[in-house]
Amino acid sequence: MKEHWADSFIYSGVYLILVFGGKVYMQHRQRYELRPYLALWSGILAIFSIFGSFRTVPEFVSTIRDKGLQYSICQPTFLDVRVTAFWCALFTLSKVYELGDTMFIVLRKQQLIFLHWYHHVTVLIYTWYSYPVKIGSGRWFMTMNYVVHSFMYTYYALRAMRFNVPKFVNIVITGLQLLQMIIGSIINVWSYQIKSNGGKCSQSMENIIFSMIIYFITKLYIEQSWNLYLTN
Repeated sequence: MKEHWADSFIYSGVYLILVFGGKVYMQHRQRYELRPYLALWSGILAIFSIFGSFRTVPEFVSTIRDKGLQYSICQPTFLDVRVTAFWCALFTLSKVYELGDTMFIVLRKQQLIFLHWYHHVTVLIYTWYSYPVKIGSGRWFMTMNYVVHSFMYTYYALRAMRFNVPKFVNIVITGLQLLQMIIGSIINVWSYQIKSNGGKCSQSMENIIFSMIIYFITKLYIEQSWNLYLTN
């Protein structure tokens, strides 16, 4: 990954070509239903995220309990634990797989907002950029994402299978997503303060800035997606 993290730009470029080429292709064609395939796709991501949560949360909790919050933010020792390191690698690679979410939007001729594809591209690049440099805050970013995605993709899979999921479930999931953004931003500010005061924290200033931009974009994306959901 140290040698090939920049391949994320290639994947992003191919993704954008397929997305916007797909929009042109679908412009004068009937939408595809694709519900069974969407259910399968979301189900795979749900199961993956659930397994990832079970394999990363124990190390996350034990580190905070035994070492403290600042240690959990600044020390990338989660990569020294074989199981957590393995699921961190899978987490990084999964950001390429998640790009496929957008193709369902394109082929089903649903509204594709700018923040959707921009979010996917920037998260992919940031994750691949951060993985080789072993940032301590990655423990928080990865674990929170696994947990939230466990609920989110399970919800998507159930909706695709036409289960009548109560609307409050979507509200709860959106709240969890926003909470993830808030906590992630706090972690970045905390890391910045530690480094500004001369402390040691394994996250560069450039990485902190990049991460803050990602979280800000993601917050806007979640809010806009929620507004679209309410109007549909």
